[in-house]
Amino acid sequence: MKLFLALLVVLLLLLLWRPGLGFRAQRIGDYAGTTPGFDLSTHLSGKMISEGMIYGPTGRVVSRFVAEMNGTWADGRGVLSEDFTYSNGGVQRREWQIELGEGGTFTATAADIIGPAPGQQAGAAATLKYRIRLPEDAGGHVLDVTDWMYLMENGTILNRSEMRKFGIKVAELVATIRPAPEN
Repeated sequence: MKLFLALLVVLLLLLLWRPGLGFRAQRIGDYAGTTPGFDLSTHLSGKMISEGMIYGPTGRVVSRFVAEMNGTWADGRGVLSEDFTYSNGGVQRREWQIELGEGGTFTATAADIIGPAPGQQAGAAATLKYRIRLPEDAGGHVLDVTDWMYLMENGTILNRSEMRKFGIKVAELVATIRPAPEN
């Protein structure tokens, strides 16, 4: 019985830590032939609405949000402004500076992001990796984030992000991004 329990623990640890399984197994090349083609300067342009949830380490929703977004682009450079309103009444503003590169690569920066965030797009997907410093009222922790965005046929973008600290998953974000309705 002790051997069985030890093997079960080892198996669970392998499943939790091995980067080749689950969310972390994705590679941008997996989506190269998918459609519709995700073009950041087209699909993250103009006024948009994002609605999402953040799950804590236990899998429970710890926060919900709605964000008004606006993307502007010129000469391969973009600014994506995000104004978040959280379910607890908190607000947050982030402004991404995005620079398109060669072969589907791009780099993004923002005030609460540590260093440049490398990204890549292919087919119907885009991914971005970065380190974020949470606001002091959220603990001020630095988390490693992997974002995946998937363009749907109707123009909606599904965003899934995984946040880790010391290699351990501590949160996950799931959100939609879609064009804002015209008034």
